[in-house]
Amino acid sequence: MPPIYYSGVGGGSMPRRTKGSLEREVRAVLTAASQPLTPGQVRDALGGDLAYTTVLTVLSRLFEKGEVARETLGRGYAYTAPYDAAELAARRMALMLDDEADREAVLTRFVHGLQPEDEHLLRGLLSQ
Repeated sequence: MPPIYYSGVGGGSMPRRTKGSLEREVRAVLTAASQPLTPGQVRDALGGDLAYTTVLTVLSRLFEKGEVARETLGRGYAYTAPYDAAELAARRMALMLDDEADREAVLTRFVHGLQPEDEHLLRGLLSQ
């Protein structure tokens, strides 16, 4: 998807990220890291063009959603990604299913909405 542009101060144009793309970028940086990273290290890994407070806000929101873990480091925190992308997607799906009263209806609609190859894959996994 191409970037969305908005008019900046002084008539310039700056690209605007699509919804959720910054969170995905932050999670990707944390997943690739071999050790917990501070917000400053995450900012640097993203290219350093973001405000420190922006990165800190994203990390805090991801922590509140349970998508990243953090540990105390000095007076702040260092963050890690405890789940890979597939595990995170599976957790989200399970949480969404838990929020619905009629699980059978949700699962039925989910299966009927799958592409044939995905349905075949799911049926194979369920038969194991």
